[in-house]
Amino acid sequence: MVLAVKTIGLIGGMSWESSQTYYALINEQVKACLGGLHSAKVLLLSLDFAEVEKLQASGDWSAAANMLRTAAQQLEAGGADCFAICTNTMHEVFEEVRTGVQIPGLHIADALGEFAKENVLQSLGLIGTRFTMERDFFRDRLSNRYGISVRIPDKTQRAEIHRVIYEELCMGVVNDRSLDYFLGVIRQLNETDIDGVILGCTEIGLLIQQAHIQIPVLDTTSIHVRSLVDFAIKK
Repeated sequence: MVLAVKTIGLIGGMSWESSQTYYALINEQVKACLGGLHSAKVLLLSLDFAEVEKLQASGDWSAAANMLRTAAQQLEAGGADCFAICTNTMHEVFEEVRTGVQIPGLHIADALGEFAKENVLQSLGLIGTRFTMERDFFRDRLSNRYGISVRIPDKTQRAEIHRVIYEELCMGVVNDRSLDYFLGVIRQLNETDIDGVILGCTEIGLLIQQAHIQIPVLDTTSIHVRSLVDFAIKK
């Protein structure tokens, strides 16, 4: 018997292309769990990604943290029982956001780490934005909390992956050339004997699916959603 269905607070819009995927997947999973006409209780606060990206590019993470902290506070005031940041990159400021509210935040890397542990995946390749691949907020959390080693593409590949994310996927553009490029990068990572590859940007799932490659694909969007639904539905 379901004892409680909690309200999930989403900080989205980074980009809205992936935020709509969050909303759809959350509702699909809640319906699968509860059946009938059930859907998720969701509060979505969608930011203007142009404003966020400007702060990313200038390295003003403090201002970005303030923006997301305010968003989390608005979700809390609206009745959300938790908050989630619907993007990997902005988990750079997760701790600053978390300390600004009383409700818990569900970190995307924690969801990924738990999933990897369940499936005995200890060495993973990572593709994502340049920030997620190069800065330590994501890789170190996986290493320190879950003992997962993370390998990233070379500098030229990181630059092209970053470009595709911001200039194509965040704009809703999906093309075969970029797919082929990403798959080539993953094949090179696989030569280092990784157990799987992390789609460490919530837009990459728009481009790559498990059917494209033989090694396990860890889509952070769907894995994050699973943890949010598990939080919301207590049996």
